[in-house]
Amino acid sequence: MVINCPAMTDSTTKQSPFLLRRLAAMLYDTFLVAALIIAVMFVVLPVYSLLTGSHGTDSVIQLEREIVWLVFLLVPMLFFCLFWLKNGQTLSMQAWRIKLQTFSGDSPNVRQCVIRYFGAIVSAAALGLGYLWCLVDRNGRYWHDYLSGTELILLPKREKKPKS
Repeated sequence: MVINCPAMTDSTTKQSPFLLRRLAAMLYDTFLVAALIIAVMFVVLPVYSLLTGSHGTDSVIQLEREIVWLVFLLVPMLFFCLFWLKNGQTLSMQAWRIKLQTFSGDSPNVRQCVIRYFGAIVSAAALGLGYLWCLVDRNGRYWHDYLSGTELILLPKREKKPKS
């Protein structure tokens, strides 16, 4: 069974990626972001220990809850926003031929990327309804697409280079 977000209906014939393609890209990005969070925590823990003078008991250092939340919020935001600003694609979006752009086809700006990131959290927090919205939206857009003025498009397949 293939779940398809409808193709976009404007005159430029942009296509919206299938939901399963989007979910696969999200899964790939989840692994990348998790690894990045772990790497950042390996830096934050010793720095926090040095700054606070807390060496913990039994070699265990406890971070303040706010610091952990900050890392879990800011690291993914920086990951996504930097990739979206650079070329409209994270590494997994490149693999799955998905690109982020504004409704007019331009590259998103910082404000749009940040709104999209926090809007995606809201879409997920609403039991995923913001993501499933693409199944009923005629343009195949999420809630956070509308909030940020951005959309995902499916890029055409690259032509294979002939072997020399």
